[in-house]
Amino acid sequence: MKKKIAIIGAGPAGLTAGYILSKKGYKVDIFEASSSVGGMSKTIELWDQLVDLGPHRFFSQDPRVNNIMFEIIEKDYDIVNRMTRIYYKNHFFNYPLKPLNALKGLGLLESINCIISFLISKISIKNFQNRNSKSSFQDWVEERFGKRLFEIFFKTYSEKLWGISCKDLDSDFAAQRIKKLSLFEVIKSSFLKKQSKKHKTLVDAFIYPKLGTGMIYERMKNKILKLGGNIYLNTRIKAVNPKLDQKNQSEIIFFDDTKQLFDKIISTMPITNLVKSMGKLATEKTMESINNLKFRNTILVYIEIKEKNIFPDQWLYIHANDLKTGRITNFRNWTPSINKNKEETILCLEYWANDDSEIWRETNEKLILLASKEIVKTGLVKKESIKRGFVKKIPKCYPVYSIGYKEELSNIKNFLNSFENLSVIGRYGAFKYNNQDHSILMGLLAAENIADNKNHNLWDLNTDYEYQESGDLQLEKAD
Repeated sequence: MKKKIAIIGAGPAGLTAGYILSKKGYKVDIFEASSSVGGMSKTIELWDQLVDLGPHRFFSQDPRVNNIMFEIIEKDYDIVNRMTRIYYKNHFFNYPLKPLNALKGLGLLESINCIISFLISKISIKNFQNRNSKSSFQDWVEERFGKRLFEIFFKTYSEKLWGISCKDLDSDFAAQRIKKLSLFEVIKSSFLKKQSKKHKTLVDAFIYPKLGTGMIYERMKNKILKLGGNIYLNTRIKAVNPKLDQKNQSEIIFFDDTKQLFDKIISTMPITNLVKSMGKLATEKTMESINNLKFRNTILVYIEIKEKNIFPDQWLYIHANDLKTGRITNFRNWTPSINKNKEETILCLEYWANDDSEIWRETNEKLILLASKEIVKTGLVKKESIKRGFVKKIPKCYPVYSIGYKEELSNIKNFLNSFENLSVIGRYGAFKYNNQDHSILMGLLAAENIADNKNHNLWDLNTDYEYQESGDLQLEKAD
């Protein structure tokens, strides 16, 4: 008899695990706190158009991930030619940086300062690999780009996103997302046209489902249901007790105080919430570490604009100190099918906050007013073109890699690893700054651990996984 599996959370990681296990004949119950599936990668309908929760692109070189993707979306996708730029001091800089464009935007004197700063960094900074393990994000970037380029193209955006100084941000963030990127590679990539020669941060094409990124997860949901699995929406977990009983089962307690027993639990809920829900099972040391881990919240402010051609990018990185927003997404520039032939354009301005931040407690009306003022200030939109706004607040979006977090997470890992029937995956669940293809792979590997008796180390996936660094954009399933 196949085991009964509980999956907490219906985002990319949880749904993938549920889909794979359902195909292998397992009884799967998925519990989702919100009213729809997809997690941070869901798509919502707004003003008769489709929009995502911020920009989500898909680019993977792992055939296992691509096989799942194309199995789900089949031919219902477009290839989007990426265009993203950096907005800094009223200038738009190509991202990836292009020497002539950067020179024009920065001016000759500033460009010379950047080159001198870069050369000084190569002379004065010791090899990064030999440094103290607690090196900061600022150390990492300055070694590869120099102090001046760090201040222009990394500092402001990163500190908006994380809410802490780049000196207090662990270099793991850079190691996971821009591991092999350097100034030399940025310059080299400007002259290379072949996709396979570019770092993932620099790739210039990606796959996008025709009905938004959430289409993937809606289809996964439907396939799971057809395979006999269950997905319970608006269902919150009150407590998890993975301590084995006489039948080697674990208990989940819901907020209506009902209980269910399962053979295995896969959790994608925030790791902080999970451990706290386990009550007295968690040691004092574990709870101390949990209280030292922090997540960052996101505020998405959608603005409907009575114009079509506002700017050509899918999204802009905002490095201006006088603007609170950190990123602006233009949904008209993804695929025509999500715009539904509407004359209006929907922009999304992103803001990031802690639980105690004033902006997190702000009313929707004031947030829409703030976003409206800021989009006008960029010069991209005229005030009279703004039609209306909508606010979506998403708690615990980003695990904050503050210096010292690895020691705290190590204590929590040791505690959670003591329960052989519990797996934690996904951005929330594993406290990993995953993109969606990472989370899909984590779900797949978690399912293999259960169904095929594999022993994948899910904790190490994001830090030592190399597939994303090179290769051509794969447009079909692998044989």
